[in-house]
Amino acid sequence: MGIVRVIEGGSVTGVSETAGFGLTAGDGEAFWFAGQLATVKIGGTETEGRWTLVEFEAPPGNGPPLHVHRDDDESFYVIEGEITFYLGDTVVEARAGSFAFAPRGVPHTFVVGGKAPARYLVISAPAGFERFVAETSVPAELPTIPPPADGPPDVAALAALAARHGIEILGPPGPPAQG
Repeated sequence: MGIVRVIEGGSVTGVSETAGFGLTAGDGEAFWFAGQLATVKIGGTETEGRWTLVEFEAPPGNGPPLHVHRDDDESFYVIEGEITFYLGDTVVEARAGSFAFAPRGVPHTFVVGGKAPARYLVISAPAGFERFVAETSVPAELPTIPPPADGPPDVAALAALAARHGIEILGPPGPPAQG
């Protein structure tokens, strides 16, 4: 048994020792993260640090800078939409039902394709990615993709925050340069 959040109607109402818990669609801690809606479904507190699950909704063209995780493995499962993953030298064209894996130490990024938003899950092990999401985000005002940012992100600040979480920013968003 571990300590888990008690969630009622989408809001955390406390913590409790329990054998498990469930969330309904839309429940969890929601953040506006890098132009996406990120909803933390379960994190290190509930899994004793073993893993994290975050659901994302991202608009077409969205994707993170090329980066590498030094301490955790990331798995991606596409629920809706189209995403092109760049995982080291591997390119994965993913649609609903597709899976991609980025082991620690492998540089990766992705780009949401098509004309519609994509929904996908990120499973990160060990846990900790949810803390990076929370630290680099603002709580979502609505359960939707955030409005466009007023300007470009502060890349130096993002790189410094990422480094504190074992993530190294290697390049800009978009497909990695070939060569």
